[in-house]
Amino acid sequence: MGQQLANSQVTKETRIKFIRHLLNDIDAMDQMIRENRFETGITRIGAEQELCLVTDQWRPAQNAQELLPLMEDPHFTTELARYNLEINLDPFELTGDCFTSMENQLRSLLQKAHEVAKTKNTKIVLTGILPTISKAELHFDYMTQSPRYWAMNQVIKEARGADIELKISGVDELSVAHDSVLFEACNTSFQLHLQIAPEDFVSSYNWSQAISGPVMAICTNSPLLLGRELWNETRIALFQQSIDTRRTSFALRNQEARVSFGNHWATGSATDIFKNDVANYKILLSKEIEHDSLDLLSNGTIPKLEALCLNNSTIYRWNRPCYGVGGGKPHLRIENRYITSGPTVIDEMANFAYWVGLMYGRPNSFNDIPNHMDFRDAKLNFIKSARYGKESMMHWNGEIHSTQSLTKNIFLPMAYDGLKKAGVDESDATRLLEVIEKRTKGQSGSQWSIAQFRNLKKELKTDDALIQLTKSMYNHQQTELPVHEWKTTDLKKVISEDAFRVGHIMSTGVLSVNYNDHADLATSIMEWKNIHHVPVEDGSGNFCGLLTWTHMKRHKLDEEGGSKIVDDIMTKKVISVPPELEIKEAIRLMKHYEYGCLPVVRGKQLVGIITIKDVLPFDK
Repeated sequence: MGQQLANSQVTKETRIKFIRHLLNDIDAMDQMIRENRFETGITRIGAEQELCLVTDQWRPAQNAQELLPLMEDPHFTTELARYNLEINLDPFELTGDCFTSMENQLRSLLQKAHEVAKTKNTKIVLTGILPTISKAELHFDYMTQSPRYWAMNQVIKEARGADIELKISGVDELSVAHDSVLFEACNTSFQLHLQIAPEDFVSSYNWSQAISGPVMAICTNSPLLLGRELWNETRIALFQQSIDTRRTSFALRNQEARVSFGNHWATGSATDIFKNDVANYKILLSKEIEHDSLDLLSNGTIPKLEALCLNNSTIYRWNRPCYGVGGGKPHLRIENRYITSGPTVIDEMANFAYWVGLMYGRPNSFNDIPNHMDFRDAKLNFIKSARYGKESMMHWNGEIHSTQSLTKNIFLPMAYDGLKKAGVDESDATRLLEVIEKRTKGQSGSQWSIAQFRNLKKELKTDDALIQLTKSMYNHQQTELPVHEWKTTDLKKVISEDAFRVGHIMSTGVLSVNYNDHADLATSIMEWKNIHHVPVEDGSGNFCGLLTWTHMKRHKLDEEGGSKIVDDIMTKKVISVPPELEIKEAIRLMKHYEYGCLPVVRGKQLVGIITIKDVLPFDK
């Protein structure tokens, strides 16, 4: 999420100072371009790997900030949610075996993450949207404790003037209102960076826009959200809506969303792209800045353009222009933000090589894209790709192509030529682009997830199917096979492996009450919902007791019950079981103690509940 030090609570004077720094940063960039201060003659690539942390039950974990210091590695940093981490890879010069070198570093860092996470009963999953995320994990309790994240949440809510509304329609529909930006944390991506010379920046930027739809169509990997089958790349709609600052009442003003593909081709110089963003978007965050960029430049020091970079980090273009300083030299780069995380490292590196090859393989006829291609065609390609993935039909060069034919006949040959032009080893280029070619003929990550999920739902509840999908995804990732070689898991095998464990059949969408809740409220809810067993949690969220239908009836007859709380009427001596317990043992316990249910607990935390109804099919 960019720079961490930012503040939404600023005085008028502080804000004025920040805006002055922002304007001076733009002038400084203009001056550095005029004076040829930018690094040239070398091209570097870089990447950011976002990953998901899950518990042994394949649910989102909450321990990112606990794991981070254990990594003992500056490549790792936190993300918006406590179930995500990010790895910032080193920049590599675009030549020779650069993709192999980057892949080796990424694998090494992921292995470190796996080893550290294992010590805390946590696993690492690479996926665009973690299937098992529920609305419970989108509460403030799951937000990383960082001033920047809280500031961003506050200013977006203030700008909207209302709760955030999500409406996404695919095979299923999702319509939900939420009170924070944490829905954005559902998105995990593999962000790609490519250094671009200033004199070619606008042409390269427009080209990156033109190829976005066809590239994404082959790389989709996030079709599910909250158990709904939505877009092939649901991240696109989710990200735009989750941090949209536009008020509904201003819909006719044609305001551009902060997460945007854009509405027109870029013109002018690289600085003009940043100028347009300052003009079109409200400044959300600011911070104290010690040195003025123009003063630094006049003294021979290359400025970091802190105000410009902070403001740019709050504008989420799918292809985002970026400024940076490395080794005392400034550079410009394009950040590709639409490529999803996963399904495997080899898939991600193939996506990276494919994109870089296309960027370098740009035909001369596309140097001036505004006179060659309608921007609306490029944008339509992008939207269709997000919705339909590989099944999309693409506008390209005045013709309509299937994604498969466009990829095979035009884009892949162009990518091979581009990597050769960049000096990438032929063996590296072939190894990675063959993955794209085979995926084009076979299945994408989203296609595998949809097929797997539909198959699992034939016999399992939706929640169980999502758990098994996440588990299957993780197991496939350990094989390091690219997704086009993944198989749909045999449903009989899934059931035979897991159906004899309590964790498989337990209900996880459990209604619980707090031990300090008014007893009348708790028992009334039981009666209204016809619930016979309600677990009780203490102030720390630990399981501490159980309310049953018998307690409810007894309380209703108690003339002095009006002043009692749940703690006064619940059963405190309750046998609970871990999710790993075999179902036959749970049945034995329920029969021996004549229990109608068993709370399922990991440590002290309630994770589910099983009832007689759940175990009857297994009591043979």
